[in-house]
This record gives sequence, C-alpha cells and structure tokens, in this order.
Amino acid sequence: MFHRKQQFINAGEESLFLWGARQTGKSTLLKELYPDALWFDLLKSDVFRRYVSEPEQFREVVLADTSNRLVVVDEIQKIPALLDEVHWLMVNQGRRCILSGSSARKIIRSGANLLGGRALRYELLPLSYSEIPEFDLLKALNSGLLPRHYASQNPKPLLDAYVGSYLQEEISAEAKIRNMQSFTQFLRAAAFSNGEMVNFSNIASDCGVSHNTVREYFQIIQDTLIGRFVPSFQKKPKRRIILSPKFFYFDLGIAGHLLKRGEVEPGSEAFGNAFEHFIYQELYAHTQYSGKQYPIAYWRTTSQMEVDFILGDHEVAIEVKSTSNVQSHHLKGLKGFSEEYSVKKLIVVSSDPAERKMGDITVMPWKIFLDRLWAGEIL
Repeated sequence: MFHRKQQFINAGEESLFLWGARQTGKSTLLKELYPDALWFDLLKSDVFRRYVSEPEQFREVVLADTSNRLVVVDEIQKIPALLDEVHWLMVNQGRRCILSGSSARKIIRSGANLLGGRALRYELLPLSYSEIPEFDLLKALNSGLLPRHYASQNPKPLLDAYVGSYLQEEISAEAKIRNMQSFTQFLRAAAFSNGEMVNFSNIASDCGVSHNTVREYFQIIQDTLIGRFVPSFQKKPKRRIILSPKFFYFDLGIAGHLLKRGEVEPGSEAFGNAFEHFIYQELYAHTQYSGKQYPIAYWRTTSQMEVDFILGDHEVAIEVKSTSNVQSHHLKGLKGFSEEYSVKKLIVVSSDPAERKMGDITVMPWKIFLDRLWAGEIL
C-alpha cells in the first residue's frame, strides 16, 4: 500500500542502525527488504527473557547459522548488552547486522557499545507525500502520517492509545521520570509551541517545574525521536535576529491530538499551522531519505521579518502559506532574506491553483513543490 523511500542509500553491505519512533513501520520495512534474515524480535517476552539473562546465547545462535544470513535485531535498545555480541560478530565473523529501535537514549545513557562507528545510522519517519498513492492532504493533517493512523477510518482511538500508552507511560518509564503528571503537562505544553519558537521559562511556569527540567524533558523527546528543534539561521547576520529554536513534534496527528484542536478545515488558523508542520515533515524526510542531509533552519529578525525554512547554506528560502491566493504582503520575509543573503531559489509553498512568478519569487502549489522536492529539483 505504501512505497517507503527509506532504502538505506549508500549503505552497501555495511551494518546499520535503523531508528524511528514507534509505529513508523521499521519492522514492516525490514521484513519487506530482508525476508530471509535471521530475526531477533526483542518485543517478544520469551526472546527478551532469554537474551537479557544470557546475551552470549545470541552469539551462539548466530554462529550456528551457517548460511551467513543478514542478522536483524528489532528494538535493540531493550537489551543494550547485545551490542557487545553484535560488535564481536561484525569484527570477527564479518556478519552484517541491522539493529532497529525506537530510542538510542537507553543505550547512550548506559554507556553501551555503539559499535565504534562501524554501523551507519538511518531513520524511518512517518509517511511522506511521495510514499502514499492518491495522497489526501486533509486526511494527513487530521490523522497524521503514522501508517496505521493514516490508513484508519477512525484514527482517534489509535491516537489516544499512542499518546497515553507510549508517550506518557513508556517514554516516561524509560527516562525514569518520577513526576508523571508534570511530564504529561509538558507534552501538552510543548504542543502549543509546535511550529513556534520555544520559550523554556513559559513552559516551565505552565508545568510547575524548573527551567532545567523543561530542557531535560525536551532532550528526552529528542532522544526518543518524537520531536526535534529547527535552529535559527545565524550566518553573519546584518539584522538583529531571534536566536531561539523552533520545535516540531515528529507527527502531525500527535501534535493535533495533544492540542485537542479538533477537525482541521481549510481556511482555519489550525489548517495553516498544520500545513506548515506538514511541509516541514516533508523537508525533513527528504533530507534523510535522499542522502543529501542538508540542514534546515528558520530566519526571523527582531523586527518580525520571518522565513519559515532555509535549506542548506541559504541556497533555498521557503515561506509556507496555506492561502490559495498569495499576495505581495506575504513576500516580506523572503524579500528581506534575499537582501541579506544570496539565494538560488525563493519559494512560497501555498494552496494556489497554479504556479506563478512574483519578481524573483516563485509561488508553487504544494503538490508541484513536493513533486519537485522528491524529484531532486528543489535542492
């Protein structure tokens, strides 16, 4: 049904980590790509119990596999000690291993073996426009782009379960958060900063915790891949600029559910916010899956000129407007940025019915923009 773009570009025959938040489809993808692999699923309680108590048995099972098959370990963060065995098998037996997981936090915090740079790192994200036949924008903005959620006719119970069981309970348990109530309040407070500059002090006040605790909570959700920051573009600014980062949850549906924003309809403020979030998800997915790994930043001056996304080393500047009729006043930020930096492409992504030029700025309907993005024609 979905045609995933993550194909491990440039991996060759190297071992690799595949990270991704829960339900992005890591196991499904790996089973499709490597149906004959020797598989260890650490979510199965009997498999977990065996190897957590005797990790050396993992090595013994792999050595007994004389066909030299690819080895897949799913949810590797549940038993970090297995990484020593994986390392030995890679170095001494030349075995190729793929290690998937929803969080490297437990591994990093435990000081476990990260294979000394011998395994490449990849990430699987929620679905993108290019992976979905007959893509439905309104469905994506309302349901989100986790595969089960997008495919469901009634995603609300799935979103309820994801936020309650995974975000609030499992992640807080993994991070050993003592004050569950404050973390739950933080998740919702962070949703109000979704797509906005983060004010750590305001969030701390809303949650009744310290400024440092809020920063720690943000680090937890970055480590567990459920949110990320977009930095301010700061290269030799002539104007005074805002330095605070912006924040985005990893999925539209999760952010909307935490915000309790209800049905997103065209023309509403919620539509505009969700539309910008959607374009960000597409840009971030493209950086990961194309292998280009270009940075994404935003630019805002203290005089309130802003550009939503700056790609690469100011090669492309993108403003996102959900309107179907972009006007000259929507171009203020792009014009200001182009006065300060040399820019190859100035683009407004909108709901306009046709592409058009407004001076040096191109107004692109969102479908045209995304088709060109995934064809490698934007950057």
